[in-house]
Amino acid sequence: MTVAEETEVTLEVGQRTELPALPDPAGHHREREMHAILEIGVRGPSGAPHAAPAPGTGPALAEVLIVDTSRSMLHPPAKLHAAKDATAAAVRMLPFGTAFAVLAGRFEATVVHPGPGSQMLAVARPGEREAAERAVRLLDADGGTAIGAWLDLARRLLKDQPAPVKHVLLLTDGRNEHDHRSRRPLQTVLDACAGQFVCDAWGIGDDWDAELLLTITRRLHGRARAVRRESELTAAYEELIAGLLGTAVPELRIRLTPTTPGTVIRQVKQVVPNEQELQPVPAGPGGRAAEYVTRAWGDEVRHFQVVLTADPTGRESGEELQLAAVEITVPGVRRPLRLPPPRPILVRWTDDPLDASRQHPGVRRHELYQRASAAVAQAYRAWLRGADGGEAADRALARALALAAELGDAQLLGALRLIESAPGTGRIRPGLKDVDWQHLILSSALTTPPQQSSGDGGGRASSGDGAGRGSAGGAVGAGVRGSRDDDGPAVADAGAAGAGPGDAGAEGAGLVDAGPVRAGAGGAPPGDADPGGPGPDHAAPGSGGPGGTLPLRPDGLVECPECRWLGPADSVYCGGECGRLLRGAPA
Repeated sequence: MTVAEETEVTLEVGQRTELPALPDPAGHHREREMHAILEIGVRGPSGAPHAAPAPGTGPALAEVLIVDTSRSMLHPPAKLHAAKDATAAAVRMLPFGTAFAVLAGRFEATVVHPGPGSQMLAVARPGEREAAERAVRLLDADGGTAIGAWLDLARRLLKDQPAPVKHVLLLTDGRNEHDHRSRRPLQTVLDACAGQFVCDAWGIGDDWDAELLLTITRRLHGRARAVRRESELTAAYEELIAGLLGTAVPELRIRLTPTTPGTVIRQVKQVVPNEQELQPVPAGPGGRAAEYVTRAWGDEVRHFQVVLTADPTGRESGEELQLAAVEITVPGVRRPLRLPPPRPILVRWTDDPLDASRQHPGVRRHELYQRASAAVAQAYRAWLRGADGGEAADRALARALALAAELGDAQLLGALRLIESAPGTGRIRPGLKDVDWQHLILSSALTTPPQQSSGDGGGRASSGDGAGRGSAGGAVGAGVRGSRDDDGPAVADAGAAGAGPGDAGAEGAGLVDAGPVRAGAGGAPPGDADPGGPGPDHAAPGSGGPGGTLPLRPDGLVECPECRWLGPADSVYCGGECGRLLRGAPA
């Protein structure tokens, strides 16, 4: 077996190792938080069909397709027609031997195929797929929306399936308005489904709820997405199924073992390509290790943030110590696999406040994304108040634009520009519909890696050539499953692996370069921006644009004249409380 025929898993640990050793003003040593970014990549053998199972191991995928058939799917009828077309197309793509079912969702869920009352999945064969398509074509719509009941039936059907990838594809146009009629509410069902399968949730039409889709997919490790036009759904489903069939590693576990007395694991969460909290599972009897399960890896790179606490009492300043060991495990692997060696998470206790205050770039980047998402939510809530919330909505939108520019995320900027009245105004466009905000909320939930390597200047433990694939950003988008949305249907995508924020964001709107737009960092290259568009964004950094000048400080930053916020020279908007336009503003 050659290296080229192996699936390779890579691991890097990026962190700032310094923590303050000085006691607090009361003279007590307190636990300190150490944040580390784990960059984990999976790369399959070139040209190998990942989903082809090893001989004698059975099918690689078990699939449940859920179609919302509530009454609202008939308004307009194009929604139900699109759902039928897309579901039939997905069924046709399932490989021979794949276990599958199609469910219809109303107040309760029913099995459309293999048939009402069935407790088992069908098996994909030519005749079986055709029968499923005929059943889908006969679907009609009536009743209400109770998504918990739909997912609970999917859980029961998938419970005893041996396939390594168990997946649910859910489509809805509604807001789970009849959850109270279910025997088990949605939150209870999500608790029961967690760890049992991966769920991707899609919105269609004008009345779906982005927060509902995100709640489902964050709990079930999937992606939340939506189509702007019904006609786009079939191609989007085909792309998703193709991605599932390209799964290289069905399950990958992050094992953390504290190695220094007093070290405690406080949190592990995925931060790229979206935020997902991970819950620990026991790593074996008698040990201090904990494992965190991630699922359905294609050829891609994901980032995870680990938070540990440590106590400096009795420790020497300046000495680099290992707080914990990070290891990757892949249970039940079916193909040749090369795993990285364990990597350390380190600490160096320091008495220098400057060293202790430095933050790893990956941690900072995730904080910026959280702030941008919060600003979008604030703008939406203010917009719902109508004229009374207009000024607050404008300020929140300006903050989101400033943060997106600081992140260098061109696709998030594109999604925000669909809300902005005109480039550079920082004001809400009149005539928006609620669904426009729902697409933006999904876009703001996506994250991209930084352009610079996650370990630059921060005590990185490197693993092979993984750094060149993901940490620089450029190689991530090309190899990530699902990152082809910019070449396919215009969809808003907020999920487990894929393109950057606002896949639909640039639709019909020339992107204006509003900051450090970088090719390959999840956004479009600078050439994709509107080369002659209006607005101050084309001014040289620090020039202030045609309306005024903001001089560069000696440290290379610009200062907001209103709230004194300091930011990069190419900032378009203030990232502080006022959120005002900087380029084109009077100095």
